[in-house]
Amino acid sequence: MAIFKVLMFPWLAHGHVYPYLALAQRLSKTNKFHIYFCSTSVNLESIRNSLNQHSPSSWDHLSIELIELRLPPHPQLPPHYHTTKNIPLTLIPTLIHAFQLSAPNFSDIITRLNPDLLIYDMFQPWSAKLASSQGIPAVHFNVGGSTALSFLHHLHTHKSAVTFPVPAIYLHDYERQNQMAEEELVKVQEDDEGLFFGVFKLSCDIVLINSCCMWIEGMYIDYLSTLSQRRIVPVGPLVQENAADETDSWIMNWLSKKRESSTLYISFGSETYFSREQIQEIAKGLELCKVNFIWVARSPVGSDHINVEEALPEGFIDLVKERGILVQKWAPQAAILASPAVGGFMSHCGWNAIKESIYFGVPVVALPLKFEQPLNSRLVVEAAFGVEVARDEKGKFDGEAVGRAIDEVMLGESGERLRRRVREMSEKTKVEEEETFCGVVEELTKICVKKSASS
Repeated sequence: MAIFKVLMFPWLAHGHVYPYLALAQRLSKTNKFHIYFCSTSVNLESIRNSLNQHSPSSWDHLSIELIELRLPPHPQLPPHYHTTKNIPLTLIPTLIHAFQLSAPNFSDIITRLNPDLLIYDMFQPWSAKLASSQGIPAVHFNVGGSTALSFLHHLHTHKSAVTFPVPAIYLHDYERQNQMAEEELVKVQEDDEGLFFGVFKLSCDIVLINSCCMWIEGMYIDYLSTLSQRRIVPVGPLVQENAADETDSWIMNWLSKKRESSTLYISFGSETYFSREQIQEIAKGLELCKVNFIWVARSPVGSDHINVEEALPEGFIDLVKERGILVQKWAPQAAILASPAVGGFMSHCGWNAIKESIYFGVPVVALPLKFEQPLNSRLVVEAAFGVEVARDEKGKFDGEAVGRAIDEVMLGESGERLRRRVREMSEKTKVEEEETFCGVVEELTKICVKKSASS
């Protein structure tokens, strides 16, 4: 049986690199593909460290090679800023521009490796063109959720002239203003195909999408296919069921002593940071609701973001020490969410977090902050597996609203109803998972075979 060579090329953000890596691992395990995984040295080092710490033995059996992409030198972008993690927001346009300027280096990588297929991300339409110029098919893999993507593609296509087909999915005025500011932040010179949506047009035959539960995403996937004029192929949840290692054992030991569904897990991802006032309101909500909690509150090293512990109300740690812990480093999120003691997940609603909540059957306390997160939060509410923290017309929330949302998810009949719903979704997702991924393998194999036949 032929082994096809696949070059995978994600954008430089943690939330893009790791879904691409999860897809690479799944493809490699089929023994049909050899994967070249291309990113900057700082991201590749993070991958090596993570794999060595949490799953060193499994990595040895995978046919995956890490390929370094060199960005051109820039005085404001030392190598540790060749990723979005911990980078000042003002440098994001500079990073995107440097990424574009790495195209000649990436072209050399394509020439040297001569893959059968390129799988590329949303920030680099130029990579698909480079591959095409060398006779190599390119398929876009979008790590966003179908709900947010279909809504944003709808806005891109129809502006505000046509109402989105699902009224429950919308943006508040302040969220739309924030989104326009975020779009301005990442606006850089690009050709007609453009970023974000032009990458769909460049994709060969299909577009892969980072789906989770077809039961709730099917209509959004169908609409996205209509808008993009590409057949959308879901890849399934791609959730890593990582186990806690010795350095995390204290967290799991603490959790093991809590009764079933009694503990709220709180994490806002690796690149979402709140203001001092927002941190204090979250803490106030935790004081009011009296539930057990694990709050993962990493503070980025060497940046201007607020240190969470320093921003907490005076005496907060002592006040909640019997029922809550603050974790200021990486935490085994999958292992925590899989624990029977966890009954809710307070999240920023990044798509990877939403997928994990569904996969492990944990309802969501939604506290979105930026990008597509508010749209993912609307899906949480519309699909009835969580509650969004209420805000005023300017987007501000207070401790009372946080506490009410936590109580609704964690306590009483409302909490039980949400848990029943999301556990049903979890079961359906796991039943679909293998069949969904077999479809991905079949589609990619067809493209690779077609390329080989024409060579």
